[in-house]
Amino acid sequence: MVSRRQFIGAGAALAGVAAWSKTSAMGLPEAPIMETAATQPPLMPTAGPDYNPVVTLNGWSLPFRMNNGVKEFHLVAEPVEREMGEGMTAYLWGYNGQAPGPTIECVEGDRVRIFVSNKLREHTTVHWHGVILPCGMDGVTGLTQPGIPPGKTFVYEFDAVKSGTFMYHPHGDEMVQMAMGMMGMFIIHPKDPAFMPVDRDFVFMLSAYDIDPGAYLPKVMEMTDFNLWAINARVFPDVAPLVAATGDRVRVRVGNLTMTNHPIHMHGYDFEVTCTDGGWVKPEARWPEVSIDIPVGAMRAYEFDAVYPGDWALHCHKSHHTMNAMGHDIPTPMNANKARVAAKIRQIQPDYMPMGETGMAEMAEMAMPLPDNTIPMMAGWGQFGSLEMGGMFTVMKVRDGLAADDYADPGDYEFPAGTVAYEWTGSLPEAPAAPAGSADGAALPHTPSARRVMPAGGDHSGH
Repeated sequence: MVSRRQFIGAGAALAGVAAWSKTSAMGLPEAPIMETAATQPPLMPTAGPDYNPVVTLNGWSLPFRMNNGVKEFHLVAEPVEREMGEGMTAYLWGYNGQAPGPTIECVEGDRVRIFVSNKLREHTTVHWHGVILPCGMDGVTGLTQPGIPPGKTFVYEFDAVKSGTFMYHPHGDEMVQMAMGMMGMFIIHPKDPAFMPVDRDFVFMLSAYDIDPGAYLPKVMEMTDFNLWAINARVFPDVAPLVAATGDRVRVRVGNLTMTNHPIHMHGYDFEVTCTDGGWVKPEARWPEVSIDIPVGAMRAYEFDAVYPGDWALHCHKSHHTMNAMGHDIPTPMNANKARVAAKIRQIQPDYMPMGETGMAEMAEMAMPLPDNTIPMMAGWGQFGSLEMGGMFTVMKVRDGLAADDYADPGDYEFPAGTVAYEWTGSLPEAPAAPAGSADGAALPHTPSARRVMPAGGDHSGH
């Protein structure tokens, strides 16, 4: 906790310090710390306007205090250790003990005051991505404010004038600080609880890292060749499921601060895109999807009625983004016979296991020795075997009879009899006969072929 004296000293570095003198004399609000990567229950409002809180996948919402009608939050920028999956921890930068940082929730019309304490070894700022606010609160180093020096605390204060889904991240040494995990979600709920109501409201951030097997630190200079694609800095099979009761109206909000777009696909449903980081989509302008592309630096929210019980996959549809710790400079061994080379390699590495001759599914089932702090490329088990997935993958679990506040993993879905694909052991239907003339050399209907027409006097040499 930063002392009152330290805070008053930090206030002197702000332009217009007189505006904050009364605030600084009141002392800092508590800065809660989260140590677990488990999904926390929704943080129900205890003061101010009512709202239906969000559930942050493998995350949490930052508590606030009321101070003379103002909602006060305290963010602490600091180095953190994030468990990305069982057996693998990353040394990142984040907020209040975790990366991504906690979700901040308020209500349209609220006055919010956010204290940001810097425990990094370099300056930082916070940019409130997509939020409508005074220019001096926009958080761009050098342009709208000086950087927050190490050990200092700055204050951001503004009115939440527009509801929607937004993000926060640094705008000082942005490439490095975002690559190290400094980001979070910012939710402004509608003033009218009857506007866009849902029963369950999920939110998560897409993030990407390049961390060598056995290493702990991301390579912050990487631009495109990442090997860990994460949902709220967790990789499957350690991403929590989204849990809903049959009949619930469900909203899923997704933010993307990676270096590429992500087509998020959910099985079993079609849905409506109802919100972007620019605001709510009017009913007449919404469009149906089963996959929604999340651009870089953007957010999308979609909604659906959970009327189909089951365990429905939810994942990025770029197939490399559902893999963990994936090397990209490996030759393809498909159809190769590696028996002889495997025998030679085992002379110096007895545990060597040749794989990939018939595909890569066996990598999800064979227990290869791995470096410390490394997770398998494909993992996760279901009631029918290996899921052969990783990275940006989770499950939407819809069940009958769940209580409104029940977000616990309900386990595997119990399939009704006769609803699971099965092996056919009977005779196969006879193949239909081919059209006359298609297989016996007879002439088929004539199709004019394309031919190259040379301009008069043109070059006929082929160049």
